[in-house]
Amino acid sequence: MTQHKKSIAAISPLLVFICLYLLTSLIVQDFYKVPITVAFLVASVYAVWTTPGIPLEKKVGIYSRGAGSPNIILMIWIFVLAGAFAASAQEMGAIDAAVNLSLQLLPDNLLLGGIFLAACFISMSIGTSVGTIVALTPLAAGIARETESSLPLLVAIVVGGAFFGDNLSFISDTTITATRTQGCDLKDKFKVNSQIVMPAAVVAFMLYIFIGVHIHAPQQIPDVDWMKVIPYVVVLVTAIMGLNVMAVLVLGLALSGVIGIFTGMYDWFGWFAAMGKGITGMGELIIITMMAGGMIEIIRHNGGIDYILNALTRRIHTKRGAELSIAALVCLINLCTANNTVAIITAGPLANDIATRFGVDKRKSASILDTFSCFTQGLIPYGAQLLMAAGLASVSPIAILPHLYYPFIMGACALLSVLFRYPRKYS
Repeated sequence: MTQHKKSIAAISPLLVFICLYLLTSLIVQDFYKVPITVAFLVASVYAVWTTPGIPLEKKVGIYSRGAGSPNIILMIWIFVLAGAFAASAQEMGAIDAAVNLSLQLLPDNLLLGGIFLAACFISMSIGTSVGTIVALTPLAAGIARETESSLPLLVAIVVGGAFFGDNLSFISDTTITATRTQGCDLKDKFKVNSQIVMPAAVVAFMLYIFIGVHIHAPQQIPDVDWMKVIPYVVVLVTAIMGLNVMAVLVLGLALSGVIGIFTGMYDWFGWFAAMGKGITGMGELIIITMMAGGMIEIIRHNGGIDYILNALTRRIHTKRGAELSIAALVCLINLCTANNTVAIITAGPLANDIATRFGVDKRKSASILDTFSCFTQGLIPYGAQLLMAAGLASVSPIAILPHLYYPFIMGACALLSVLFRYPRKYS
């Protein structure tokens, strides 16, 4: 077998995954007909089975080494804590309190811009775009009805703000995954990332103010239970201060439990049940993370990583070209998987190798991975976020797309940051 054919065979597990998940979903016109876990399982079995020249036991050992690498295991522990915190905080009413607080702070004639800020704040606090969409979309739909405003526009504002926090939050799974695969600190990636997307958020905010200047807020807003907002505020402040992400999550989890028990929202066993629900809810992501790690390790062992790197970097001679190749890689995988976290998990090791080869700052490569994956995820109508928002608002995801100003602007800012070497300190 020629070297070229060996290289193609080495990356074939990734092609199997793409064909099984993407092509099958396109044929049946349902991107959730084939569970992504099953697609990864089939691709993983294929990867192990087709690895040449060594016994099956050693093949499984290579796969297991990738699935259980220190970076993968650390990500899993963080996912477990994030799931427990998010569920216990939600169960004790923290999301409702944060929503009410955000609405109370909105100026009456800045409703659309205020909803965007509320979505940004909540998604930054809870670290999940889906959770923010679940919390705010029903509210946005109600405001649209009361003010006779465009329903797709208000839903799109929530989705845009949700991706702002998903991209920047210290407890977002995309942030955690991007920094762990690139080997950089959360706070350093935040510094780079914020300089790229903050201008996009400001432009989107001003645009929403201009569009919604004649729309007014509802008259009746529930009172804010200030105590229930404390866990989110503490998590946000301590994370910005640079406290270790696991310590941040443990602190937030403890505060959620104490406040929830004190306010009577649940007892000890109710808190335990909420934590268990949150941890269980992370199960699919944990399984995907391990299988993706194992499959990538098999591909690496067979020379597939080197082949992909050579193919992507064959005509690249600059850091700018290397950064563009990282952006293209994560966007392509995101389009195939419809999951930005999975895209980062899959593309992360390759991006790390490209960054090392061309001297790209790992803080910049982590930012590129996260920003371009969120940009792509925010614009695919078959992604979980748009499907969730469309379902809650009873509107087509296609109708939401033209109003997704923030994801479009964020993508443009990210591309400009690569082309014009910004921010300079990290480029």
